[in-house]
Amino acid sequence: MLVIKDSDVLLASGFERCDIGVQCARTGAGIRLDPPAGSVRRVLDATGLLTLPGAVDIHGDAFERQIMPRPNVRFDTNVALRDTDRQLAANGVTTAFHGLTWSWEPGFRGAGSARTFVDAVESVRPQCLVDHRIHLRQETFNLDAEDEIISWMQHRKIDMLAFNDHLTGTIKVRHRPEKIGDMMRRTGLKEEAFLALVDQCASREHEVPASIRRLAVAAKAANIPTLSHDDLDIETRNNFREMQVNIAEFPVTNEVAQAASAAGDEIVFGAPNVLRGGSHTNCPSAADMVRSGWCTILASDYYYPALAQAPFVLEGKFGIPLTTGWALVSMNPARAAGFRDRGAISNEARGDIVVMRRNGEGSAEVVATLCNGELVFLSDYRLLRSV
Repeated sequence: MLVIKDSDVLLASGFERCDIGVQCARTGAGIRLDPPAGSVRRVLDATGLLTLPGAVDIHGDAFERQIMPRPNVRFDTNVALRDTDRQLAANGVTTAFHGLTWSWEPGFRGAGSARTFVDAVESVRPQCLVDHRIHLRQETFNLDAEDEIISWMQHRKIDMLAFNDHLTGTIKVRHRPEKIGDMMRRTGLKEEAFLALVDQCASREHEVPASIRRLAVAAKAANIPTLSHDDLDIETRNNFREMQVNIAEFPVTNEVAQAASAAGDEIVFGAPNVLRGGSHTNCPSAADMVRSGWCTILASDYYYPALAQAPFVLEGKFGIPLTTGWALVSMNPARAAGFRDRGAISNEARGDIVVMRRNGEGSAEVVATLCNGELVFLSDYRLLRSV
């Protein structure tokens, strides 16, 4: 057993100075508060540090830059995932839901890429340091994928399903090359072919609502959480809630977020939004949403380091207690994902822990990460000793 000694530990009752033991998976993984002395094999001296539940990232797509760091410059998905795994461990993320987009587009977000990614996660998962899950972002006009997605849910190849519609916005800016340029380059299509594909997909708009409903029913049957992405108005959010899609991801206006909160929905905003002091797309400020009580979950979105940093920024700049801020990246996303074994430090909980050091007001660094009881990252091995 590894004992994390003399740190301030975030428990259900708040921070408490105590020792906690962590058993690895090979010997019955789990957390032990006040572990018996005879069971201790290693000690991590965490004097002056904070011990927190491991972060649960409900939506992260920074892995895309490991696969394709430049337009049409692509690398092996398995290699990219192993590198992503190390980044997650170093940033205190112990459970990661990869935001995999399957679109009506060909190329990087097309069918072949989606299938390759799902297979790669299954392939590398046994060698990974943290727990890798798939949050499938289904573009709602991607109608031909419906049957395969239902099969994936039935066979637990994916762990979360989100409904996205980026086609409608593409139609609105189709004649503005600066707006559709990145998307076109991602598909590998020339402008004429790309716009023809947009028109072809748009012609099937009447089929979309029924497809969403069938997928939502299938997700419910498979006990897979569902999310709606970028809800533009309250009516859209209400329609999704009616289908038991109870997680609102990045609502576009304050009014939608407020209505979602009043209805008891889980509400996701981006941790990078907190670090940057606002949205880069002129959407609501995540910090404002947290202060208003209209945000229950923060996600890494496109930048993994933001997840563990955001609660400290909320505390230092906005006066939000760290206990509240850390729940946004641990307990709350674990609850939304349906986990009962992580997101909190308690007896017999899964051994997912991050140890952090404050670096002044509003800043901290990850010192150690444990996942399923295994020490998977340590920035300073002088803190570790055998007994």
